[in-house]
Amino acid sequence: MSIQRVAVIGLGLLGGSIGLALAKHCPDITTTGYDADPATREAARARQLVGTVHDSAAGSVAQADLVILCVPVGAMAFAAEAIRDVLPSGAIISDVGSSKQSVVESLQAALPGHTVIPAHPVAGTEQSGPEAGFAELFEHRWCILTPPEGTPDDKIADLSAMWKRLGSKIEIMDAAHHDLVLAVTSHIPHLIAYTIVGTASDLEDVTRSEVIKYSAGGFRDFTRIAASDPTMWRDVFLHNKDAVLEMLGRFTEDLTALQRAIRRGDGDALHELFTRTRAIRRSIIEQGQDDARPDFGRADH
Repeated sequence: MSIQRVAVIGLGLLGGSIGLALAKHCPDITTTGYDADPATREAARARQLVGTVHDSAAGSVAQADLVILCVPVGAMAFAAEAIRDVLPSGAIISDVGSSKQSVVESLQAALPGHTVIPAHPVAGTEQSGPEAGFAELFEHRWCILTPPEGTPDDKIADLSAMWKRLGSKIEIMDAAHHDLVLAVTSHIPHLIAYTIVGTASDLEDVTRSEVIKYSAGGFRDFTRIAASDPTMWRDVFLHNKDAVLEMLGRFTEDLTALQRAIRRGDGDALHELFTRTRAIRRSIIEQGQDDARPDFGRADH
């Protein structure tokens, strides 16, 4: 593998976890990093998230073989422009964003002539910031690469090899298809979570203290998702607008059908749907994508 020097721009949960994972799994790779927030840079130094924390983006990428942009999707172009004039000609530019078409377009426009390979490690928690990172975040998780047409095979192989060393499983996917798949599996669930938690908070006949006190497992899981970084998710919805709206339309139609079944007392339709969805849950557990223990392995408090 020819990647020997990695620069991480953005030292929050994902950027910090990449730095820690590289230190754990790839001690032969030199890491540098930068974050626009001075307090985050200081916290990153204290936790040693990367080998050297620089006070400028340009300083962190000057000798990099790989630059990973761990910033909100809406900030990709700005981050790329900040390093354009000092970026080594052979470096790979990647990211960790949850939508990919807009990232491909932004980075190729900002960095013409450079190798751009967007990536999406499908891993994370509801926590954010430099204190949230941990080295095991990517282990046994998928990392989806969306290289544009014409990307050199050896560069794709180098980036794939690095993510595999961090414990990830690799999938290569078209950017547009990625955005459609993730709209279903991640973006719409987050939108629903934000909505239901917001609805509960706005209820007039049920007090907020009652919502908190009597939260059942389903609502607790929604609140975990709805606690995710608001800036990141704002940008995901704005930059994956077409796929999200398409899937939201499908969801709305299905929700209307469910509403109709409940109104009509159609128990057969409800049972058929719930049986089908239960099988999906079992498949997710069988593929190692979640915990089969009762209550998701969560301690009962």
